[in-house]
Amino acid sequence: MLITVRHVTRYAYTAPTRFQVHSLRLTPSSFEGQRVVSWVLKAPSIERSVRYRDGYGNIGHLLTAHESSSELVIEAVGVVETWDRAGIVRGLVETAPTRVYMRQTPATEPDDAIRALATELPPGAPLERAHALMQAVRDRVDYKIGVTGAHTTAAEALAAGEGVCQDHAQIFISAARVAGVPARYVSGYFLDGSDAPSEAAHAWAEAWIDDIGWVAFDAANSICPTDYYVRVACGLDATSAAPVRGTRSGSSSSKLDVVVTVERQLSSQSQRQAQS
Repeated sequence: MLITVRHVTRYAYTAPTRFQVHSLRLTPSSFEGQRVVSWVLKAPSIERSVRYRDGYGNIGHLLTAHESSSELVIEAVGVVETWDRAGIVRGLVETAPTRVYMRQTPATEPDDAIRALATELPPGAPLERAHALMQAVRDRVDYKIGVTGAHTTAAEALAAGEGVCQDHAQIFISAARVAGVPARYVSGYFLDGSDAPSEAAHAWAEAWIDDIGWVAFDAANSICPTDYYVRVACGLDATSAAPVRGTRSGSSSSKLDVVVTVERQLSSQSQRQAQS
């Protein structure tokens, strides 16, 4: 499947900035099940940015701007070809050992409820238990926009019983680590299967299953990611996999606006058939 993505991040500052530096994780990698056909980043001074691989294997760009500005617009545009691999993730550049993903962070630190979620899983093979955990998280946390925020922890979201894909992913990750399974947070994009373009970025988790490797689990939708997903970056939690992180001087506050459009692109043959 060919998927087109347009991701625009706009910061409007209350006063002009004197200096900005941002770390961008907005560029997907090619691996088994995903091929980047084309991808372009647009931003002030992007031609002077430094491209790098971070400790999790993500493609990053370090963007610095010395010019005074009241606004910063960062745009990622591209086309990615995907195949359904039943959630199995292979062929990525892995710079960190698997045991790194056993580390809990403030966002994934488990409480008694998360520990219970992990210990109450039915017996079975590791893959079966991971599927059971995915379903348990979805059963316990309804999908609802606006009740949690960027800094909501896994424990807080589970207690609330409501949240979005970020919360589902972090709860799954926290409980998986309690159960002794390395797990990591993934940011990317998702087609909802309708004819209309999707209008949001997405997040899910990956767990290390012995004898298989990394397997992706989207607890928000109760499925293992398919060819409807575009994987961009991973980390220990939502913060370390964030598309844009940075700092600035000269402005005390800003307004953030993010617009994401994800849609299926017809192949040349399909386009000809649709036009005939």
